[in-house]
Parts: sequence; C-alpha cells; structure tokens
Amino acid sequence: MTGAVIQSALVLAAGLGKRMRPLTATRPKPLVRVAGKALIDHSLTRIAAAGIGHVVVNCHYLADALEAHLASGTWPFSIAISDERGQLLETGGGMVKAAPLLTGDPFLVVNSDNIWTDGPGDTIHQLARQWDGARMDALLLLVRHASAVGHGGRGDFHLSPGGLIARRRPGRVAPFVYTGIQLVSRRLLEGAPDGAFSTNILWDRAIAAGRLFGIAHQGQWFEVGTPEAIPPTEAALAR
Repeated sequence: MTGAVIQSALVLAAGLGKRMRPLTATRPKPLVRVAGKALIDHSLTRIAAAGIGHVVVNCHYLADALEAHLASGTWPFSIAISDERGQLLETGGGMVKAAPLLTGDPFLVVNSDNIWTDGPGDTIHQLARQWDGARMDALLLLVRHASAVGHGGRGDFHLSPGGLIARRRPGRVAPFVYTGIQLVSRRLLEGAPDGAFSTNILWDRAIAAGRLFGIAHQGQWFEVGTPEAIPPTEAALAR
C-alpha cells in the first residue's frame, strides 16, 4: 500500500551556523531573519499548512534563545525539544536522539536553513503520496541543480526513472541537489552508530539495499547558508 499519513516532523536546528557569521554571533542560525521572519518559521509554516500535529526541534548552539522563540509562537501543533546542549550529534545522531519524541512512521525531517515554495501542489503532501513503506527506507525531496538557488556545489544525486537514488560520481556533476527535506522510516535508523554521525552513513546503506528513493521538487528552493544568500532569496520570494 502506497501513501502515508505524516503524524510528526523533526526540524534539524542544532548546527553552529559558522557560514552565517557574523549574523550568528548573537543568535542561532534558525533565528536569522529572512523575508521578515526567522528562518525556522518558514519551515514551520509549511509543516503547519500540511496539517502535521507534532514537531520536534533539536537544539545545541544558543539553545535558550531558540527554545524561547518556539515557546512564544502560536502554532497549530505540539512542539518538543530534542536537547543536544551536551553534545552536537550531527544530522544522523540528531535523528536517532529525537526518534523517541516523534510519533508515527514515516516521519518528516526538515533542515531549518532551507526555504521552499510549493509547485502545483503541497510539497509535503506530494512526498506523502509517493511514499511506499514496503520499498523505501527514506524518500528525499530533490531539486534540479540548475534550479537550486544559492547552492554552490556540484550536485548530490542521480535519480533513476523509477525514483532510485545514486550518488554523484567523483569529479562529476550530478543533476539533483538534496533539499534538506525527506520522509524517513524508523527502519532507516536500525543499527545506527552511537553518538555523532552524518545521515550519509544511513543513506549509503539504504542505497546499497536499493531502498533510498527521491522525487523532484516542483516549486522553488533556496539554500540560505551565508549572509550573502539572504538578499537574492528575499528578492526572489518578493517576486
């Protein structure tokens, strides 16, 4: 049976934000303002529009400020904090630590430093419709390299006609960039390493098993990783 009901979302917001300095000297990166509101609020707005009822946010750097910001909002979902003050766990370790606070399977995972607009339909609902739990350990939202605003790399992945993901080959360019948005089965986390580690370890295992899939994003996507990326992102959103 395909399709999923997404009960909860994890927003990854624990990074140090070094590339966003000096704006992150006094605030965590998720609270840097873009187009009139905090970066993290762009993601939370999309999650709210998708009707997801529970959100977990992980925090590490200047965590008190992020917690206070979340507490001051009026969101239509419950919020729990996955506290990484003691140790920054990277993306994979952060997922493992937060998993007991999340409900349902699969759950949504969103990086807090990306902004996206929907295409013809709601992006999160598009992911949910394409989910096939019998075949997938994770379903990644990808954007075409030429449309990845603010991305300076060579791309991340190739995508087969059936949706299977393959890595970019060394020294080559790949046609798709990971947006920081994915649906994750709890199966992906089974046997995960302890402590801090990258989600890439889990993805590589899923690729080897033929269980990492992707779909192409139909709307706009902006990587907001540096102060220089903010003005063109704001200009594009204004248009």
